[in-house]
Amino acid sequence: MAPTPLLGSRTLDRQTARTLPPGPRWPTLAQTVLFASHRRTFFPRMRAKYGDVFTIRLVPSSRVCVVLSRPDHIREVFGSPPAVMHAGEGNMVLEPIMGSHSLLLLDDEDHVRMRRQLMPAFSGQALRGYAGMVHELARADVAKWPVGTPFKVHERMRNLTLEIILQVIFGVTDTDRLNMLRPLLDKIVSVSPVIMLGGFYPALLRIRPWRTYLTTQRQVDEILYDEIARRRGNLAGRNDVLSRLLAAGNWTDEELRDQLVTLLLAGHETTATALAWTFHELARRPEELAFGQRAADADADDELEAIVKEAMRLHPVVYQVGRRLTETADVAGYRLPRGTTIMAAIGLVHRDGEHFPMPMDFRPHRFLSDDPPAPGTWIPFGGGARRCIGAGFSLMEGTEILRAALAAYDFEAPDPKPEPAQAKNVTLVPRRGSVVRVTPR
Repeated sequence: MAPTPLLGSRTLDRQTARTLPPGPRWPTLAQTVLFASHRRTFFPRMRAKYGDVFTIRLVPSSRVCVVLSRPDHIREVFGSPPAVMHAGEGNMVLEPIMGSHSLLLLDDEDHVRMRRQLMPAFSGQALRGYAGMVHELARADVAKWPVGTPFKVHERMRNLTLEIILQVIFGVTDTDRLNMLRPLLDKIVSVSPVIMLGGFYPALLRIRPWRTYLTTQRQVDEILYDEIARRRGNLAGRNDVLSRLLAAGNWTDEELRDQLVTLLLAGHETTATALAWTFHELARRPEELAFGQRAADADADDELEAIVKEAMRLHPVVYQVGRRLTETADVAGYRLPRGTTIMAAIGLVHRDGEHFPMPMDFRPHRFLSDDPPAPGTWIPFGGGARRCIGAGFSLMEGTEILRAALAAYDFEAPDPKPEPAQAKNVTLVPRRGSVVRVTPR
């Protein structure tokens, strides 16, 4: 099926333009720069000026993006037939990196088939099987943390979540192969927005730095394809994600490779960043730190998970998710034409006082009360048929890492001021790396 053409400068007529939600008339490049680097302040300002629904224009082709900030409007999008709201087409910028078979890039029957094959590896039973491995890796890493000396916990979290992906998801335990993969995968994960432009402008992939990135990618692919070949027919006693996928589905090597790279990119930086924000808040708040330590000592998973959830609410790692309309549709009270990009602004919902009283406060207990946040207001993993398939794994991973760290250390922040967020690729990370100091309990 041919992709849906973007609604933009070449396909938007004046009459249709008048019916779109209001928005800034600044040059497309200016809006793109603000969106790419300052979305956390850009979106709230646009909402304050234009209302709950507004339009921005981004490269390429001055594409029309309608931004939604109300849960009821976002539910319309998440609840719409996937054939009308294509998420895969909204992510095509990622194709040179993740591959054409990536779950994030597929739509319609292809997405349903691939998701069905992936589900057994992320079932509740499977997650319980991974938890022990995650906890042991977390305990071993936490034991090496510098005591009494400030360090950037975000960097530590990136290293730890990468190790978890290598051993728990990829199933690689050979020391030599781990040493070979770590630096290569770190380069893959650190993809910049400049590299991602190759998804819109394929000609760029023939020159540096895009060509250099693809060279690294080919080196990783060679190792992954070799690992897949070794694993086929040799699954006895293995319960890593790759082995479960091979056992549960009928995969080509290319399909498996694309899913593994997707899990690497979607599940590495996001979880590491969520945990960095979590430790940043706990180190600044002695009462919440003590609450977390009691939860770790008592193995109170719900309470540990609530701490991670609140960090994800206050500091959404992914600020928005997109869909592309494959046909004209009514959304948020507007008749929007085919090709429109719809953006559900997770960050605007999470900091709305209507849904979260005292939204700027870090209050994990809001997820444990008799009146928890309403459905559709906490959406760090998206929603509907396209909700992140790794959501359960991410929360389990965060809970286990938090348990290991809080059982071992007291935390304090050398600088108690809130740390600003900085855009990195599609994520919002702590600008200073979330510096903390730990001492043994």
